[in-house]
Amino acid sequence: MGWLFILSLIVALALVYRVLGDHMHRVYTGTRHNAVERVVYRLLGVRPGNEQRWGAYARSLLAFSIVSIFFVYALQRLQDRLWLSLGFAPVPDHIAWNTAISFVTNTNWQAYSGENTMGHLTQMAALAVQNFVSAAVGMAVAIALVRGFARRNSDTIGNFWVDLVRGTLRILLPIAFVGALVLVAGGVVQNFAGPHEITTLTGNVQNVTGGPVASQEVIKELGTNGGGFYNTNSAHPYENPTAWTNWFEIFLILLIPVALTRTFGRIIGQLRQGYAILAVMGVIALASIVLTNVFELAGNATVPQAVGAAMEGKDVRFGVANSATFAAATTLTSTGAVNSFHDSYTPFGGMMTLFNMMLGEVAPGGVGAGLYGMLILAVITVFVAGLMVGRTPEYLGKKIGSREIKLASLYFLVTPVLVLVGTAVAMGNAAGLAAMLNSGPHGFSEILYAFTSASNNNGSAFGGVTVNTPWYDVALGMCMVLGRFLPIIFVLALAGSLAKQTPVPESAGTLPTHRPQFVGLVVGVTIVLVALTFLPALALGPIAEGLL
Repeated sequence: MGWLFILSLIVALALVYRVLGDHMHRVYTGTRHNAVERVVYRLLGVRPGNEQRWGAYARSLLAFSIVSIFFVYALQRLQDRLWLSLGFAPVPDHIAWNTAISFVTNTNWQAYSGENTMGHLTQMAALAVQNFVSAAVGMAVAIALVRGFARRNSDTIGNFWVDLVRGTLRILLPIAFVGALVLVAGGVVQNFAGPHEITTLTGNVQNVTGGPVASQEVIKELGTNGGGFYNTNSAHPYENPTAWTNWFEIFLILLIPVALTRTFGRIIGQLRQGYAILAVMGVIALASIVLTNVFELAGNATVPQAVGAAMEGKDVRFGVANSATFAAATTLTSTGAVNSFHDSYTPFGGMMTLFNMMLGEVAPGGVGAGLYGMLILAVITVFVAGLMVGRTPEYLGKKIGSREIKLASLYFLVTPVLVLVGTAVAMGNAAGLAAMLNSGPHGFSEILYAFTSASNNNGSAFGGVTVNTPWYDVALGMCMVLGRFLPIIFVLALAGSLAKQTPVPESAGTLPTHRPQFVGLVVGVTIVLVALTFLPALALGPIAEGLL
């Protein structure tokens, strides 16, 4: 049944691939603005017909994000004075700061219990809104990079405000609306019940927090965000009641990142290039999902072998296989949602969730972030191939010179530096060590996972480490903000550099980038780069634990 579960996901994604990919192509290449969009542009003071150079595009993105951080922070700090506060006190300053950065960077790391900390207005106006717009920002950056490959002799890469508004209104909102209805039909709660409202179930009086869960759940999955209304996330029956809602949430997680590869192919006018990128993503994703299932189903650890299954931390509604597939899907993307606790996985099963994030979450990755991350890896691959044959590397007709490869390299180096330095600092100071609940390799894995998740804007947690402390809120918040915006700046700079070039005609020496050989080369370069960077850290954590 676990393998049929995976196969049905592949079939469903294949059925919507062309329709959604072509729709997103029309959204980002159309010239007409609808009435709602024109109103938004007037409110923002934006001229939608004016395109921007990469620097202006980046400044607009950063300005929007900075304002969003202050807005989300202010709502949390003032929520006791606002409507629908449910009587909750203001969110502590260090948690509010961490949460504001977390949701604006599309990480949605949560160091608190949502239903016991945030009022309805804060949940809806701050967190749920960022679930939309932070995902739309990632899509905008991906489309800007694709335009860089598609354009010739151009100083501009689009208009950030147009890309942001269209991605939100024409793509995310319509799918979220339909998805919310599906989840409500599946039993996900959608109401405004307060935290102390009483209901009687089977003769027992229980405290219930209903809350606007359904809308936030579909936004969470669609925008590949972590962060649930309840601290147990998609393991909570109010957020993920049945096996088929579990399937549907994974489908939402993968939907847009997969379809964006067709949008890429349509915009550059070479569908086979989109298929090649999709093939790279598919090979990596399928290998990860299979390995995660194998490690969890084998249960190669002392306790699972004693009881016959690795069911600790997993819900009987989903079982081992479907939980492992969910874990792989959410760490291959920048989702962070969980329906089981990765801290309870077997050593090598937990290692796969770590490795997925260390890959850069590119298979298929976050909404937008997965596509531009994979294109960066494709650029690095053609550079490596060019070195092998002594030829100036080219990708999609654009030369990869010193400026381009420097930007691509800087993009790749950001998250490893943040992960490894952050983990080292945490392991070397009293505040970092005091939060650990486990010792030895497993405790190290918990710290490594936290910084990997934050730096890659994933948002999931290994568990077992107390991160709602001032030190961790500040440290992980810095990793989130640097791990989000530094790579984006490098991507936009690369887009601007590529857009200015005149395409180079293909010749006998041009590396074909649409064939299986190139797909295999990109997969190999991706895995080798990550292995060389993170293998020592993995050896100290999950590998050491698995060999004990």
